[in-house]
Amino acid sequence: MPSLSKTQIELLKEADIESTHLSPELIAQIAKQASPKELTNEQLLEFLQVCNALYRGGEPFISDADYDFVFLAELQKRHPHHPYLETVEPEVVAVGKTVTLPEPMLSTEKTYSQSGIEKWLSRLEKAADDCDVDFSTLMIRATPKLDGYAAYDDGKLLYTRGDGRKGTDISRVFERGLKVGGNGKRGQGAGEIVVSQTYFNNHLADYFENSRNFQASIIKEKDLEQHALEAIQNHAAVFFPFSQLPDWKGTAAEVLADFDQVIEKVYSLVDYDVDGVVFELVGNEQIKKYLGATRHHHRWQIAYKSNVETAEVIVIKVTPQTSRSGRVNPVAELTPTKLSGAVISRATAHHYGMVKELGIGVGTLIELTRSGLVIPKIERVIIPKEPQIPEHCPSCGSELVWDSDYLYCLNTTKCPAQIENTIEHFFRTLANVDGFGQKTVEKLHACGINSVYAVYQLDMEQLQDMGFGDKTAQNLMDQLQRSRSESIEDWRFLGAFGIHRMGLGNCERLLQHHHLMDIFKLTVEDVINIEGFAEKTSAAVVECLAKIKTDFMQIHQLGFNLIQTPLIAEQQQNISPISGKTIVFTGAMIHGKRDDMSKEAKRLGAKVGSSVTGKTDFLVTGSDVGAAKIAAATEKGVRVISEEDYLALLGRSE
Repeated sequence: MPSLSKTQIELLKEADIESTHLSPELIAQIAKQASPKELTNEQLLEFLQVCNALYRGGEPFISDADYDFVFLAELQKRHPHHPYLETVEPEVVAVGKTVTLPEPMLSTEKTYSQSGIEKWLSRLEKAADDCDVDFSTLMIRATPKLDGYAAYDDGKLLYTRGDGRKGTDISRVFERGLKVGGNGKRGQGAGEIVVSQTYFNNHLADYFENSRNFQASIIKEKDLEQHALEAIQNHAAVFFPFSQLPDWKGTAAEVLADFDQVIEKVYSLVDYDVDGVVFELVGNEQIKKYLGATRHHHRWQIAYKSNVETAEVIVIKVTPQTSRSGRVNPVAELTPTKLSGAVISRATAHHYGMVKELGIGVGTLIELTRSGLVIPKIERVIIPKEPQIPEHCPSCGSELVWDSDYLYCLNTTKCPAQIENTIEHFFRTLANVDGFGQKTVEKLHACGINSVYAVYQLDMEQLQDMGFGDKTAQNLMDQLQRSRSESIEDWRFLGAFGIHRMGLGNCERLLQHHHLMDIFKLTVEDVINIEGFAEKTSAAVVECLAKIKTDFMQIHQLGFNLIQTPLIAEQQQNISPISGKTIVFTGAMIHGKRDDMSKEAKRLGAKVGSSVTGKTDFLVTGSDVGAAKIAAATEKGVRVISEEDYLALLGRSE
């Protein structure tokens, strides 16, 4: 039986939802039985509110189909005009000042069948007839229905959807570096915060149960976790305006003639979680105005959602996998089962605490769910068995130890999985070197290469002896040289060593207060004194720095072209004309790449932003800059200067 976890209970408290009619045990029982018949009106409404809050907070408790067609349908049957049915389900996770949205941000009417789309098109046809418009000429746009975190960007602020009319200011996510998907421009209205499926599967699935859980973490006021910050910095997480989504367009006749093909094509247009397809009328404001909207949704728009498929599946075994950090993660190997058009044979069990608590082992009968292209999830355990908990690391055989809900291998220097993942992480984080992916690293390790330093000691002859072709070997040598000669920020170099609790953001924050070569002398108290570092994190940082010191010094002395992070103390002494200023670069630059100019500005003590705000001091313009952008900056009181003016400010006019 599913039960409310500590995280879910805490989320309900944050959402200010008090269960006056339902206990946690009764909530779990209702979810298991999926039958609202015996519930009072108060209990039914409260259950819907609880489920919505958990879903919006990234901790879904029941499937979308059960929510829509079992519980919400029951409320509609009892009270067709209940206020809950006419309101936008609120996003509940954001904390901050409530503000009125620039325009209403409504929900979308949903259907789970082709017949539902046909009925919607019939309504459009009737409206076209009433407006004396040829229905056959109307164009329908189909876009992926993103399963993200809804928000609205007016160019100045980013708002949560809230209740559709009032939301919360979460502009902080742009200050953290979140980019805009599509053409990258701010101020394009409604959209969703999403994360790349590929990136989530490769880098986040070990730390977040699902992508909604991750998306919800991005907007919270507290400091971001390392993994969330890295996803933003790698542009894997973005705010994607609906207007910028790739789409399919055609007539109503074409929608009906090729319905399955249209759905299949639209699902594959983006690398984000998609839980449906949105159909909408485009290009005829007369009919849109005629159709209007309810308080809940626009009538000229509808979402087709694939039925959430579930299956009862037997667990064959639970396979442990060791990550770079030494954490051993459980993967449930399943009887191959087809769900949502794909054969599923594996599903994450998240952590071994879950395996132990729910009884996941050989022969466990689980309910597996998958909707559209969303990652398969163990919905609940139907028949538990003896949990399958490893005692030794699957990679090196060392004894594992518990830390909260997680199992760890502490053999950091000799564990093959940790060695290979550590080498791969180093080169991936540097982001200025290619060729050292998983297969290359595995091949190197099989030939006795056990560290990043050892990789840098290789020569052409050794690589050829390992089985690399002449061209590949030369490319690897060139890439190693490139990684040392190309400029790179010192905080990124530090982040490549994979220090526990030290994402790239924390690395940069640390080096804003202490020079790179001084950090190994720091005490826990020194780190605690830096804003954003709690006591537990500080202790972990100092401990990990001591562990990597030898490797760090060996690699550092190879000679890298590091850009030093300006110390805040030095910035306050006005060491340059732009020290302490906030600068945004836009347009094509003549005297250098924008990225290089940004790095130089940071080195001179400036803060470099990605978009113009009221706190921006200078908007430095290259060529091909739109007049609207300059006008918006001027309106905010931001000084607009040309590239030549900027160089003159630095004393480098030509």
